[in-house]
Amino acid sequence: MRGTESSRRQRPRAIAHALLDAVLLQRRALDEALADSAGFAALAERDRGLVRHLTATTLRRLGQIDALLAGFVERPLPDRAASARNALRLGAADILFLRTPAHAAVNEAVGLLRTPAARRYRGLANAVLRRLAREGSALSREQDAARLNTPDWLWRSWVDAYGTETARAVAEAHLAEPPLDITAASEPDEWARRLEAEILPTGSLRRPAAPVGNLPGFRDGGWWVQDAAAALPARVLLAGLDDPRAADLCAAPGGKTAQLAASGARVTALDISPGRLERLRENLARLRLRAELVEADLLRWTPPAPFDAVLLDAPCSGTGTIRRHPDIALNKTADDVARMAALQRALLDAAAKTVRPGGRLVYAVCSLQPEEGPAAVEAFLSAAPGFRRLPIGAGEVEGTEPFLTPDGDIRTLPCHLAERGGIDGFYVCRLERRGGAPASA
Repeated sequence: MRGTESSRRQRPRAIAHALLDAVLLQRRALDEALADSAGFAALAERDRGLVRHLTATTLRRLGQIDALLAGFVERPLPDRAASARNALRLGAADILFLRTPAHAAVNEAVGLLRTPAARRYRGLANAVLRRLAREGSALSREQDAARLNTPDWLWRSWVDAYGTETARAVAEAHLAEPPLDITAASEPDEWARRLEAEILPTGSLRRPAAPVGNLPGFRDGGWWVQDAAAALPARVLLAGLDDPRAADLCAAPGGKTAQLAASGARVTALDISPGRLERLRENLARLRLRAELVEADLLRWTPPAPFDAVLLDAPCSGTGTIRRHPDIALNKTADDVARMAALQRALLDAAAKTVRPGGRLVYAVCSLQPEEGPAAVEAFLSAAPGFRRLPIGAGEVEGTEPFLTPDGDIRTLPCHLAERGGIDGFYVCRLERRGGAPASA
C-alpha cells in the first residue's frame, strides 16, 4: 500500500517530466503535448493544475535554473543524460518557484530517475538539489531573471525593435503567470459580475486564472477565452461597418469567428486543418453562433464572391504569446521567423484577392518580431498598389489609444497594462482595397 501511495504522489511530476522531455527534447509545443498526454487527462483537476504550473514554470525560468545548476555541477551532464537533466530542472523549479518543501521536492525529483541509465545520476541529483534548497533562493535573487530567461536572438531583436528598456519590460512580463481573459457573447457587465472579473479598457473581461469548465456560463456558451489583445483585430475589422459579409481566414480555433458572428456579421470561416476546423465547429455550437465553415488552403482558394471585410490572423512565430506559451521562447529560432514572414506575405497576397473594391482587410499576428508585422505590410503595399493603409483613429476602437502607432496600426506588448496583468503581443494593421483597382499587383 505504501508503495502504491508513493507512486500516486509522484505521478503528476512524472507526467510533468514527460512533458518537459517532449518540449525540450522533441521540440513539441507544450499545449500539443498536454493534449496528447493520456496520463495528464486521467489526473484529478487539482493535479492537472500542478502539472501545468510546474511544467510552465520550469520552461519560463529555464535560463535561471540552468545557470544555478551549472554552478553546482563540476561537469555538465552528457547529452545522453538529457532526461535526467530535465528531472533536475523540475526539482529546481519545485524548490525555488513553487516553494515545495525541500525534502519532498528532492525526493520527487530523484524518484523520476527510474531507468538504468538515469539511476546513476540519483546521488548527484540528491546532492545538487539539497544544496540548491539551502543556497538557491539567495542566489536566485541576485540573478538578472529577465535576461537569463530570454534567448539571445530574441533579446537582440527586441532591443533593436523597441529599445533596451522596453525589451527588458517585455522579458519581465513573461515571468508572471497570465490572468484569464474572456470575451462575452453579450451583456459584458453581467458576466463581469458573475465571473468576478474586471472589464478592461478594451472591453475584455479579466479574472484570475481558473479551470474554465467550472466557471459559470462556459458550458452554456455565454463567453469564450480570448486574450484581450487577440480580441482587437475583429473589433478593428468591424468598426463602422453594418451587417458586412466577412471572412475569417486561418480561423481555427474560432475566437475571432465568434466575435464576428456575435457582432452580427455574416461570416465565412476558413481553415486548412480538418481537425482544427472541427474544434471551431464545436466551439460555435457551444456558443450558439453560426458561420459558414470552409476547409481549404487559402493559397489555393477562391470564394464565390468577394467580401466586404476580411480578417487574416496569420500563422506566425507566436513570440507575442510567450507569457502564455513559454515553450515558444525555447523552441523557435530566427530561421522560423524568416520562414513565417515568407508565408505571411503569400497569405496576404491571397487574402487580398478575396476583398471587394472598397472593402477592407485586417492583417494581424501575435508576434513581436517586426519582420512579421510592419515589415510584412510594407512589403505587401509596395507590390499591391490596389491597397492602401486605413489608419485606426484615436477613439475609433475602444481602449486602443495607448497601442496606436504613428502609422495608425496597433502594436501591443506584453508589458502593456502591466498593472493589470499584462497583455499578449499583437500587431494589427487595417488595409483598404481602392475602389475598382485590381486586388493585387
